[in-house]
Amino acid sequence: MDKMKRMQELVELLNKAGKAYYQDAQEIMSNYEYDALYDELKGLEEELGTVMASSPTVNVGYEVLSELPKERHESPMLSLDKTKEVTRLKEFVGDQTAVISWKMDGLTIVLTYRDGELFKAVTRGNGEVGEVITNNAKVFKNVPLHIPYKGELILRGEAVIGYKDFERINEEIDDVDAKYKNPRNLCSGSVRQLNNKITAQRNVKFYAFTLVRAENVDFHNSRKEQLDWLEQQGFDVVEHYLVTREELDEKVAFFAEKIVENDFPSDGLVLVYDDIAYGQSLGRTAKFPRDSFAFKWADEIRETHLLEIEWSPSRTGLINPVAIFEPVELEGTTVSRASVHNLSIMEELHLGIGDTIEVYKANMIIPQIAKNLTGSDNIEIPKVCPVCGGATEIRQMNDAKSLYCTNPMCQAKRIKSFALFVSRDALNIDGLSEATLEKFIARGFIHKYRDIFHLDVYQEEIQTMEGFGEKSYANLIASVDKARSTTLAKVVYGLGIAGIGLANAKLICRHFKNDVEKMTGASEEELSDIQGVGPVLAAAFVKYFVSEERKKEFKLLLGELEIQPEEMAEEQKFAGMSFVVTGSVNHFANRNEVKELVEKMGGKVTGSVTKKTNYLINNDVESASSKNRKAKELGVPIISEEEFIELAGVEIE
Repeated sequence: MDKMKRMQELVELLNKAGKAYYQDAQEIMSNYEYDALYDELKGLEEELGTVMASSPTVNVGYEVLSELPKERHESPMLSLDKTKEVTRLKEFVGDQTAVISWKMDGLTIVLTYRDGELFKAVTRGNGEVGEVITNNAKVFKNVPLHIPYKGELILRGEAVIGYKDFERINEEIDDVDAKYKNPRNLCSGSVRQLNNKITAQRNVKFYAFTLVRAENVDFHNSRKEQLDWLEQQGFDVVEHYLVTREELDEKVAFFAEKIVENDFPSDGLVLVYDDIAYGQSLGRTAKFPRDSFAFKWADEIRETHLLEIEWSPSRTGLINPVAIFEPVELEGTTVSRASVHNLSIMEELHLGIGDTIEVYKANMIIPQIAKNLTGSDNIEIPKVCPVCGGATEIRQMNDAKSLYCTNPMCQAKRIKSFALFVSRDALNIDGLSEATLEKFIARGFIHKYRDIFHLDVYQEEIQTMEGFGEKSYANLIASVDKARSTTLAKVVYGLGIAGIGLANAKLICRHFKNDVEKMTGASEEELSDIQGVGPVLAAAFVKYFVSEERKKEFKLLLGELEIQPEEMAEEQKFAGMSFVVTGSVNHFANRNEVKELVEKMGGKVTGSVTKKTNYLINNDVESASSKNRKAKELGVPIISEEEFIELAGVEIE
């Protein structure tokens, strides 16, 4: 096996083993095997003179900056001239040989190495001036920190975030409006963070595509040799091939077929003359270099017939028109739906049921309507919301007309409530992201919390939805069934009663010994007397259950569940005590585990230090953090994790 590839394989394998051991409390290899592989990696790094930023042999420190400094590029970074026609590419290549590669859709970065060390990283910016992001580049997933070449090396490449990581990160964001629109948008935000710890969590990868300068290295006047040399230095290089005019059709078809398998976003291809001297002799225009050319994917357009307009409500009350048409094959997948976005676009297209329309995938990904060939314009705008039956109204927003539901109690507006109900600390149902909940609610699958436990009724419809299939449906139903076994406190927390967190819910459920009748019929005075609840939360709890309809719904929901007893420590050492946990932990998998132990022993964990706080747990006892300063100001004891374990009187492995 190629030594560089073996080194990268070892980095990935050892990091996976480290995560399993330290974060998931699992062993996927013995200590002996880990040590042997670690020594092999260390030996390869020394032999090759290359060390990756993500290697377990190095520890990259995190740093927070107040701002990103600006820097002017030595020479302007120009855009490329573009075409959608392969014939134009053939004209460009002529009798030359060119290097063809992906045109990645991320953020262009310039890296500089000196004496074999990463010296500087700068974004493209506006082409003239970029931002210095050296600290962030040091935590990219695959950037070498050390390379064997000791002269000054300058290269350009694309920082990208893959679709899987994009989906994972978006899943973790509660606010729909805060979710990233596409991987490029996410990558741009990740690369330009002031805190490189955030960048490190985003799995940014760097793919080199141009060598700018490497003194005293003979590349035999070949761009291809430059890219191959960069691979030898430890860089991941954009997939590339040599191509002649005669081979272009076949090679473009090869890339077009492969794009659907790629995890990273690409909006086309790039051609650059392999002959470096020839390319440089052509100079550049005011806007474009003459040695390279970009190819944008021509949209594959299919003709089909509009079957219906589905009106899809969202949590903001906006009701989007979605075109449902006879299924067609586009870019290798079957497509039968496309968002029309708003009423203005629907009117511009003059859409009508039965119309002959042309559809395509923008950037080979997002289905869109290109044109309406019939224009019968017979769509009726609904007077009532398809989810709740409330009245609708047309509003002019900026330059576009949109349809809205006016009912404040519309289920579609309660997406946040359903998202909380299925969240990790509540029912913990995997596969029900806000985006999925929004789709299910819009189609009428979910009206009440208990409806989640009957999604199997819509098996056929769910399996035909975009992004779903037999396997994802089966995984979802398995997760729903698993969630049936839970604790009463998690269910109460999942209801989203104002101010009632999981810790408060546990206190209330313990006080009433899980007696639902007594709990839902309790008075404010009785609830206020519970240590850690107080009058404000008591009022909110009573207000929620004063509604007989809510009580009825709650009991029907409980009928779907198997309520398990709360696991409690025999000795309630922390009864009535309040803790705050901050900083990293060493003996627990995460801070949530500390919180669980505190609650099991009768205490509660809050987010901020107040005069009611009994202890602040922070391994960095002497740090000047805001929580430490507040604790000292109020006389709250600051204890380390070890001191907390001793206080609890437990043994942690």
